Amino acid sequence: MGGLKEIRIRIASVKSTQKITSAMKMVAAARLRKSQEKITYLRPYANKLDQVLKNVHKNLEGDIENDLIKNRKPEKVLIVLVTSNRGLCGAFNANIVKEASQYINKVYSKQKQQNKVSFFAIGKKGADSLKSHHLQLEGENNEIFDDLNFKNTSILAQHFMDMFTSGKYDRIEIIYNQFKNAAIQYVTTETFLPLSFEDDQKNKTAELDYIIEPNSQYMVLELIPKSLKIKMFKIILDSYTSEHGARMTAMHMATDNASDLIKDLSLHYNKARQSAITNELLDIVGGAEALK
Repeated sequence: MGGLKEIRIRIASVKSTQKITSAMKMVAAARLRKSQEKITYLRPYANKLDQVLKNVHKNLEGDIENDLIKNRKPEKVLIVLVTSNRGLCGAFNANIVKEASQYINKVYSKQKQQNKVSFFAIGKKGADSLKSHHLQLEGENNEIFDDLNFKNTSILAQHFMDMFTSGKYDRIEIIYNQFKNAAIQYVTTETFLPLSFEDDQKNKTAELDYIIEPNSQYMVLELIPKSLKIKMFKIILDSYTSEHGARMTAMHMATDNASDLIKDLSLHYNKARQSAITNELLDIVGGAEALK
């Protein structure tokens, strides 16, 4: 019966874990619905603002002077990793760290050898991973997810803009998870600074002309920092939504696995119990026969 007791304890333990994973799944699903609604509304605005900025810049007569668009030789590079503060979300954080390692070795191998690649971690998991690998950490921000809004992300975006305009870094890249749905998140790498006005082949904007007051140069200079702040808000909100989608999927799979394990353990318990009862009956019958 000792074996039966161990199986009962294990079944009770798995059932307790199943309750926890099921509760975490429901919490993640509730948070996902809220953040998914926000990113769904923000993306069209961010894309349209980017399109307007590029179209206005195309129709400029001459060049404009702005430190945020200066394309310098990337001697010093800052890689920003957007991860989560908590785990239990599958490979969500591991994929970011893996992509960062591969991207640096592929694009900035020379700067890496010269120790001119630094990291900034948005999210505790990314910071912990960077520290464990003894990589050069410029800074970290774990509190932004506690109150995720445009004001707080704007402060962070301005911090990166200040580092770029001061010449501390020549290139700032951001690696994050882009949300598609609860089951799919794309690891994405984007150049945050310098700001580029070139259109991607996939997202080529139509050439439009606008009536602008006071003038196009003023409008472009005003839109550049606003566009970067909106971009930062979209990136972090994308990652935040992806985190809840990944956690909901991971907890759903964990709950299903717990159900399968409980079924297997229950079957094993019933077989062991039946075998124990059969052995006891055989002992009783054997004892009765010996008394005859």
